[in-house]
Amino acid sequence: MELKTNHATPVLTDPASTISKSRLGIHSSLLPYSQQATPFSGKYITIPRKKPGKLDDVRSNGWLDAMKSSSPPRKKLNNDFAVEVASDDNDNAYLCWMLKHPSALNFFERITNFARNKKIAVFLDYDGTLSPIVDDPDRALMSDDMREAVRNVAKYFPTAIISGRNRDKVYELVGLTELYYAGSHGMDIMGPVTNTNSLNSTDQQGKEVKLFQPAKEFLPMIDEVFRTLVENTKGIKGAKVENHKFCASVHYRNVDEKNWSIIGQRVHDILKDYPRLRLTHGRKVLEVRPVIDWNKGKAVEFLLESLGLTSRDDVLSIYIGDDTTDEDAFKVLKKRNQGYGILVSPTPKETSAFYSLREPAEVMEFLKALVSWKEQEELNRA
Repeated sequence: MELKTNHATPVLTDPASTISKSRLGIHSSLLPYSQQATPFSGKYITIPRKKPGKLDDVRSNGWLDAMKSSSPPRKKLNNDFAVEVASDDNDNAYLCWMLKHPSALNFFERITNFARNKKIAVFLDYDGTLSPIVDDPDRALMSDDMREAVRNVAKYFPTAIISGRNRDKVYELVGLTELYYAGSHGMDIMGPVTNTNSLNSTDQQGKEVKLFQPAKEFLPMIDEVFRTLVENTKGIKGAKVENHKFCASVHYRNVDEKNWSIIGQRVHDILKDYPRLRLTHGRKVLEVRPVIDWNKGKAVEFLLESLGLTSRDDVLSIYIGDDTTDEDAFKVLKKRNQGYGILVSPTPKETSAFYSLREPAEVMEFLKALVSWKEQEELNRA
């Protein structure tokens, strides 16, 4: 499958000059500070470990509330796996919520009726969508059955994994060469190469890919912040810091809730020295990203354009995800009115998704149903 693009180079070193001519309608400068601030030189001195500021900072700016609201209660199933659970008091609330965001399985026929004779593109989050949420992110493994379901989907539809994880890590976990991969919330995109006349790159697995990296200049800064976060959180039991190449994540899933404000304050203090970085919240994770007009929604737009699907009227995009970071993609599909966002959640949440699924097991059921429907469609046309 060819990854087409109007951009001058697959790997961007100057986002402003290259993307200004894109059909995506992105402002000529992705970086709000690009014309005012001195570019990062990579020569900053790592911030030494220091005493955190007042904990009132993370309370007054809403960080602590956001950390709690993005971290619903969980019930342990065994030593590794956990699921979000709705209390009995919330059962009625969930049923009411599903009136607005009905099950994609229950409404599968309606979805496929709309999809008939359309070009379908499938976008999938990884954690909590293709794999269960686990205490140790390194053990968030998708099952062989799920992998086979995704492989079969990719036989019929262009399919992309869009994750907050490092792109190489997602590729390692999924292991399917026929997919597009967008790591770091879409800031690091690769796809199969079929056009030998294009500029190519080779990833660590030795596979030729095309790359799109709109935040490449931030790599030294993210690497420095990652090291500083590790140093400043190593005394907090249960905290884990990951370098996702274009963003750094601080997991507090295994941190005692009474210490959440402390970990939030440590991150807050470090970001004071990096005005070109911003904080976003995920499920029990704080994520430090570049101040750049790019997210999972922009990644969806870029991939649709690259696939030649932007200007077509016969396109149906399906995006399945479970996290707050997937909302940008849901909003894009809602605005385009050419697709459906499907939120994976067993509890009521504010969302721009149209449909819902409860858990990864239902995601797999939906993907299998999509393949069966497509196979039947092709038999009917034969």
